[in-house]
Amino acid sequence: MKKNYFIILIVFGFFSCQKEISNTTATTTGVEVYVAGYETNNAGVSVAKYWKNGQAKSLTDGTREAFSFPSITVVGSDVYMAGGEIESFNGPLGRIDNYVAKYWKNGQAVSLTDVTTGTALAQSIAVVGSDVYVLGDGKYWKNGQAIILSNNHWCVGRGIAVVGSGVYVAGAEVWGSSGNYGAIYWKNGQAIALTDGTKYSWTTSIAVAGNDVYVAGVELNGSHDEAKYWKNRQAITLTDGTKESYANSIVVVGTDVYVAGFENNGAVDVAKYWKNGIPVILSDGTKNENATSIAVSGTDVYVAGNEEKTAGSFEYVAKYWKNGIPIILGDVSKYSGASSIFLVKK
Repeated sequence: MKKNYFIILIVFGFFSCQKEISNTTATTTGVEVYVAGYETNNAGVSVAKYWKNGQAKSLTDGTREAFSFPSITVVGSDVYMAGGEIESFNGPLGRIDNYVAKYWKNGQAVSLTDVTTGTALAQSIAVVGSDVYVLGDGKYWKNGQAIILSNNHWCVGRGIAVVGSGVYVAGAEVWGSSGNYGAIYWKNGQAIALTDGTKYSWTTSIAVAGNDVYVAGVELNGSHDEAKYWKNRQAITLTDGTKESYANSIVVVGTDVYVAGFENNGAVDVAKYWKNGIPVILSDGTKNENATSIAVSGTDVYVAGNEEKTAGSFEYVAKYWKNGIPIILGDVSKYSGASSIFLVKK
């Protein structure tokens, strides 16, 4: 079963420049386009960064591994991004390296965990007024104070949304005798199961529109993960289940529901999004590509993702599509990944 593509991307090493990448000059009429992710430096170390209208801004110095998980948000002139960075300490048996969960505000890091207590990552971020909400596994932090969602060791969080007095968190938790992760979300700390837990399911993103709660994710169908979303706990399947597929991101605009992800064509993963269940194909199916995040402005649809440089290489570069037109963000001589996209009206 596949997990988030972004996690897969960070484990590979340095590679040489390829020429097969498709690209178009970015045009950003009416909006500023922010894309969060990472890029390796010349030493092969992952640097957390974001791109604003295609221009890269590094958040870490490249001496330690760091990256962004899927979340960037902009409030006024402030840019917030969640992720993690390796830090070290001398343990009883020698040096120990752990990821420290943190977020960056305008490039300044705010650590949320202690390197001595184990590895942790910040998965998602939301900002409402002066309050900063950052999601981790089994908890979230509000202005740096941890709020526990579950004491279950096998509990993960993947997306957070704050609407009025409601704090909504998408995640998954192991329960029952099956030992499977089951899709779940929490509203103000109260767990709401999306499946019966008898087979593997997982969530990746959450959106709230009025009284309706939408959660994107996957559920195992036979031997394949199947992309779907839940509206008020009712499952809507996006594919026929015959091939591997994954839903990474969901956004709701009026009555329209957009979900970004991928579906395997039998050979490679094809980046796509679904609008009200109808697929829109973004890549040509000749090499692996994945859509990780989606945002909509008027009639324009922006989708962040990653493109394999050559078929079968598993060497990726960050990109986004505007109305299906690809814009490469990363340096094609390095590894890079795009995990989140956010739009700001000019």
